[in-house]
Amino acid sequence: MKRGIVKSALAAALLVTGGAILQAQAQEDAIDCANAQTQAELNSCAYQDFEKADKELNRVYRKALKKQEEVDREVADMGPNYVGAVKALKKAQRAWIDFRDGHCEGVGFEARGGSMEPMLVSGCMAQLTLERTKQLRELVKSAGD
Repeated sequence: MKRGIVKSALAAALLVTGGAILQAQAQEDAIDCANAQTQAELNSCAYQDFEKADKELNRVYRKALKKQEEVDREVADMGPNYVGAVKALKKAQRAWIDFRDGHCEGVGFEARGGSMEPMLVSGCMAQLTLERTKQLRELVKSAGD
């Protein structure tokens, strides 16, 4: 009997938590970022900008990865020393993510602990992500889009 009560309580807690998450998401979606007024709205909008930029980055990265796979296939018959475009791209991307995250964390120290810190970090991450997306697009283009 106790087990049933615990399961029911857990299910209720999950419903409440899930509902709160959905409500927070709906409020975030309802923000007019062109007219954001409060710091919370500015923080949310900066994060939304980052999420949008990150989604595009991932789309372009997948395209760049496919192009580098093609490059590796095209030169494979020349020997193993000519293959490595995919490996190089993955290595660069991992390093870039570490750089972006660390650099933007540092930018946030301008307002460390303050309500503006998330906006500074998200804004930095969005900007660097847009720049990296541009670099990846150029890589795809140079590999013969």
